[in-house]
Amino acid sequence: MSGALKRHPLLLILAAALALRLVAAVGVHSYLDRVDRAFLIPGDAEGYWMLAGKIAAGEEYAVYDPPRRVLRMPGFPLLLAGVRASFGDSFLAARIVLAIVGTAACGAVYLLGSMLGSRRTGLIAAAMAACWPVLVGFSVLVLSETFFALLLTLSLVAMAWLVKRVPLATGAKRPTRQSLLAAVVVGVSVVLASYVRPTWLPAAGFFPLAYWLSSGRTGVAAMIALTIVVAAVVTLAPWTVRNRIVTGHWVPTTLWVGPSLYDGLGPTATGESDMRFFDEDQLLSRMSEFDMDRTYRARAWEFVRKNPFRTVELAFAKLWRYVRPWPGAEQFSSPAAQLAVTGFYIPMILLAVVGAWDRRRDLWFAGLAAAPFVLFALVHCVFVSSLRYRLPAEYPLCLLSAAGLQAMFGSRFESPIPLHHDVSPLPGERGRG
Repeated sequence: MSGALKRHPLLLILAAALALRLVAAVGVHSYLDRVDRAFLIPGDAEGYWMLAGKIAAGEEYAVYDPPRRVLRMPGFPLLLAGVRASFGDSFLAARIVLAIVGTAACGAVYLLGSMLGSRRTGLIAAAMAACWPVLVGFSVLVLSETFFALLLTLSLVAMAWLVKRVPLATGAKRPTRQSLLAAVVVGVSVVLASYVRPTWLPAAGFFPLAYWLSSGRTGVAAMIALTIVVAAVVTLAPWTVRNRIVTGHWVPTTLWVGPSLYDGLGPTATGESDMRFFDEDQLLSRMSEFDMDRTYRARAWEFVRKNPFRTVELAFAKLWRYVRPWPGAEQFSSPAAQLAVTGFYIPMILLAVVGAWDRRRDLWFAGLAAAPFVLFALVHCVFVSSLRYRLPAEYPLCLLSAAGLQAMFGSRFESPIPLHHDVSPLPGERGRG
């Protein structure tokens, strides 16, 4: 067994990732049992757990009273519903499943690194994700970040497959079957991730545009880009149609956008979430869920029009909360938690900056690795922000950190681990791994 692990370092990395996450799962579960609590971070977790129970019981996908039928995307509740249907209401079972999901996300990081760079880059990046303290800890919380990270990273793998492994034939008049298949996989995978968190949905538009522009704006590239968009629309259609049936309106994501927007752009906004206004206003007692969403959207944009300077000030405050090295939540205020998060985050970000500079000529490597981090930063300059919202993006960001480590200490990473069946470098990439 030990010999196999040495010959296949990815197995060792994934075993370590799983072991760390299982320890975290047991630790969190034991702590919450002692303090007689169900969730470390309540609120969102309670809503996800209740929706999962509704799905597992075959009941209407809605929570609270009056019922909110389009409160959350269904991806994460579906995962939890599978756990509850299989293991009952066991929080420990849910945490163990989420530990496995977090381990799989580390494996997805390896696939992405191998696809964009080399197997060595993938192994280093996966090892970083495996032992990143905040990624380990959050993996076992009943929150959507880690499942989202897994599906998001797999969608990036699909993008990397299209741009790195399915080249456009020179002078071709129509796409190959392989390129169309890759395009469909990209579109489907982006939306599957968006079924967990809709903040990744813009990638279904941005990536096809970037692909078309980088491919010389040819007709073949346009057909492939259009295939991505069509696949995304078709994959999102069931949820959109379901929402039309239950609300009477076409809603592709959720009806929680309005309150979330007003939480970040309102008279009491600070950049940190404070939803007390929602309970105080009680809009759902006198209007539909759809009208409530639209009312809060209108209030948020009215605030922006009347308070442009405060809006800019809030944007910078939210950006700082997003990139801040140390956690601000009360649950992570202990010196040990602060040190673990900050002590790992700062070196990783510095390495990522070095890696981005070193790979600046490989726009797909740098772009795909950094795109989620940048996109979510922009989104949360508008909506409320915290360390939580950058966590899914830190998995692919490990690629840039790995590239930075290789750029600074390349000679030390030439042969310390066996690299059987290495991925052959693409033209112009030799010497990068």
